[in-house]
Amino acid sequence: MTVDGATWVIAGLQVATALGIVAYWQWWLRSDHDIPWWPPAYEAHERAFVLPDHVCALVLTVSAFLSVSGSAAGGQLALIAAGMMLFLGLIDLAYFVRHKMFAREHDGVGNALIVGWMLFLSVVLAIRFV
Repeated sequence: MTVDGATWVIAGLQVATALGIVAYWQWWLRSDHDIPWWPPAYEAHERAFVLPDHVCALVLTVSAFLSVSGSAAGGQLALIAAGMMLFLGLIDLAYFVRHKMFAREHDGVGNALIVGWMLFLSVVLAIRFV
């Protein structure tokens, strides 16, 4: 078990993000999707992210536990998670820009926070474990 405080903080961010991803999808999959301003086929677009987001959450969690246990595999998995988060965040960024989903009236703040966090944590993980 590591005593490095930075490792514990980053592991905490990883687990919190993983829990946030799972909670988001639990909420989203139970929500009404009759939103008039959504782009055509937006619901189908979002549903494509359910599996990769859950895999990313799993990789984040396993990486966090391995990192605090002192295993080098934790850092290697963190880099995989960073790549996944960067890819998924950039897809959302491109889609949201194209469809004006960062506009305040289209829940732009929430969309920006989600995309921003995914990109931010991917960079933090890359810097920490490269």
